[in-house]
Amino acid sequence: MYPDHTPHVPAQRAVEVHQPTPLPPAAPVPAPLVPVQPGTVPAVASIVLPDGRVVTGYAINPVHPDPAPAKPAVSRTAVNVALGGVGFLAVCGGLILLTSFIAALTAFITQLITLAAVIFGGWIAVQIFSAGGHRGGGTTVNIRKAVIKRNRFHG
Repeated sequence: MYPDHTPHVPAQRAVEVHQPTPLPPAAPVPAPLVPVQPGTVPAVASIVLPDGRVVTGYAINPVHPDPAPAKPAVSRTAVNVALGGVGFLAVCGGLILLTSFIAALTAFITQLITLAAVIFGGWIAVQIFSAGGHRGGGTTVNIRKAVIKRNRFHG
């Protein structure tokens, strides 16, 4: 992976070590005195730590944010009215679909009745207008025999 021979010698860097220099202690600068009104001097609190040290400082009252305005609770009546409205809309949608289905079914049945009437009417028309001699069920009258019979009956 690495070549065995290198034609040049790697460059060497001069390493310089820096030692930290200590800073001289700063002279304490006295804090500016702020005039405080006698009535507004906060109370000074001292706390003794477990190792015996004493920490003294001003007690700071925690800042409480303004409470958020309470949201009014939603009444059960309002929830029931809303749910009833949703249910009513669902029922109306179902009724619209149901009435559409009933209308389509009615049209289909009407078409079937019309088709049956046309077919049955055509069959009746064929029966009426077809030649009666082809079937033995029709009444045929032989006029000569009827006349003879008539003359003999009246004669």
